[in-house]
Amino acid sequence: MKELKKEMKAVMRDLKQLTKKAEKLGAKLEKLETAQKAKPAAKTKAKTKAMTKAKAKTKTKAVRVKKVAAGDKVASRRAKKMTASDTILNFIKSSSVPVDTIMLKKKTKFKDNNIRMIVYRLKKRGEIKSVRKGVYEKA
Repeated sequence: MKELKKEMKAVMRDLKQLTKKAEKLGAKLEKLETAQKAKPAAKTKAKTKAMTKAKAKTKTKAVRVKKVAAGDKVASRRAKKMTASDTILNFIKSSSVPVDTIMLKKKTKFKDNNIRMIVYRLKKRGEIKSVRKGVYEKA
């Protein structure tokens, strides 16, 4: 009989601990549920902000397109820089006589190796042709 009472007390103690744990889990679950209910409202606010920004961007793009279509010049945000190849190609195209590498070096202030590589690339693309060794003209 004493053993049975001890076992019953142990079971009662375990049940009390389990009920405490269950109450704690229930409280956590309630917090999570209320947080999830509040999140969709915050998400919809964020979505509406993002959508209004997107609409504003498309409106400004539409205005730019209309200006371009109307003939107005729209200044680009970044000015395009000419590449080294463009610089040499424009110089050769604008020249009325064939251009040699010494003249290219003086006018562009590029190194010999850079000029050789650029000329090689331009020849390969077919944009310039060589008249003789070291002398080039537009193709």
